[in-house]
Amino acid sequence: MALGTFGLGALSMPASAKLTHSTGFTHGVASGEPSQNSVLLWTRYAATNNTKLVVEMATDTDFSDAKMVGEVTATAERDFTAKVVASDLNPNSWYFYRFVSPDGQKSAIGRTRTLPEGPTSRFNLGVFSCSNMPFGYFNAYAHAAQRSDLDLIVHTGDYLYEYGVGTYPSEKQALAGREVAPSHEMIQLADYRLRYAAYRSDPDLQRLHQLFPMIAMWDDHEFTNDAHRDGAQNHDSSEGDWSMRKRVAEQVYREWLPVRDRSANEPYWEQYQIGDLATIFVTESRISGRDHPAEIADALRGQTDIPPALAKFRDEVWQDPSRQMLGSDQEAWLASAMRQSKANGTKWQVWAQQCIMGNLKSPQETINWLDPKAPPFVQLRVKVGQMAAQAGLPFNMDAWDGYPAARQRILREIADANADLIVLTGDSHNGWAFNLEADDMPVGVEFAGQSVTSPGFENFFPGAKPDDISKALRETNPQLHWTNTDSRGYMTVSLTPDAASSTWHFLETIRSKSTKMKGQTVHAVAAGNNKLSLG
Repeated sequence: MALGTFGLGALSMPASAKLTHSTGFTHGVASGEPSQNSVLLWTRYAATNNTKLVVEMATDTDFSDAKMVGEVTATAERDFTAKVVASDLNPNSWYFYRFVSPDGQKSAIGRTRTLPEGPTSRFNLGVFSCSNMPFGYFNAYAHAAQRSDLDLIVHTGDYLYEYGVGTYPSEKQALAGREVAPSHEMIQLADYRLRYAAYRSDPDLQRLHQLFPMIAMWDDHEFTNDAHRDGAQNHDSSEGDWSMRKRVAEQVYREWLPVRDRSANEPYWEQYQIGDLATIFVTESRISGRDHPAEIADALRGQTDIPPALAKFRDEVWQDPSRQMLGSDQEAWLASAMRQSKANGTKWQVWAQQCIMGNLKSPQETINWLDPKAPPFVQLRVKVGQMAAQAGLPFNMDAWDGYPAARQRILREIADANADLIVLTGDSHNGWAFNLEADDMPVGVEFAGQSVTSPGFENFFPGAKPDDISKALRETNPQLHWTNTDSRGYMTVSLTPDAASSTWHFLETIRSKSTKMKGQTVHAVAAGNNKLSLG
């Protein structure tokens, strides 16, 4: 069946899928983690008892050639979510699938695909991050779901947010009708499950999952803000043991997303082979290897002579080579896997990860952009950012900028592998295109996507002109090729043997349901160039 004729009617959703609390198939279907001959399939079937479901796959929506590919039980222990790996599939093929309950009830029909093997001329990724439901509608998901030219969805993290109602967004910022459950911050097992159920009830997110396979890795908000191996900014002792909260958050993430379960000794990282065109490496940079971020505030506390204090912090703390972002095991795996990818003749090495890798210092102009009525913490942050930039320090220590030795180390390894590196990033809520360097030599490029709904620079500098912000950022940061700081949306990353490009799609609004776009920007890199030169 030609994908261009694939109609909406074939994937109409049961009414129960729109409900957060219901029985039967409550949250649609999803697929993920495809290989050349397998893909993971997901659904949720709520009932009073554990229920065995049959899984069917076919090559068309009428299921005339349907085959049972497995059975799986939706259990209360797993919040009635169920997932199964369908195997023995053909490479580079689209399939349709559904789950069937013992009484004959059928789930929505999902569409998924396997990865190509051998010579591959093109592959398109839809790249998303930072979807905070109360800030607005998931119009980026809706827009992507209308397309027939995407092959795979990559979610780089912040699939949801942990905050209680009225925190982020504030009551004034929150959009009516986009409420989440529970109303308080998610901390306990039941809280995390309710929050995922609320997000997964969104019809646009359901639709995206229904139509395309996804590969995903969490960032911090799937746990709590600014999470790291030993704690988080938004976690204190009154909220219980951190290791327990990490365990619960990971458990529920794996229940509700189309991702595999992981045993205690299995690594977090994974890779996916796109024929001879690309290897996609997915890393985990939050809870397994990341050290506590260095804090400029700690360096300045109690100090009256600021410049020497910042210089001492820069030289002794910030540049400490022992501080880890990925952890030594994951870092070694990534370097080795990239070398192997090149040795196998793969054209592109695509690293899907969470936080901005390019260097970003605060422009001195930021003080002029501040709203005089900005909260004191915002004014202080801007002033500290200016002083930090004068000392050669970045403004965000929770990104790779906070781990410069680890960044330089892994980029050197990638350069030694002679990789054609494309880094895909989320987290910042804004759109960026960087040229990445090691020892002043080009190593690859970074395509960083804007958020689905979470606010970016415009939230802190509402009176500043976006073009002025972009110009100042580029003039201050030589590796920065392009940026957009005021629009929500997503990226399409297109890979061909000759070039890799990213298209940033900008939505007109997230405050009402609409897929109307206000524009797009394209930037690209030629194979073998390791530097943005096209687009």
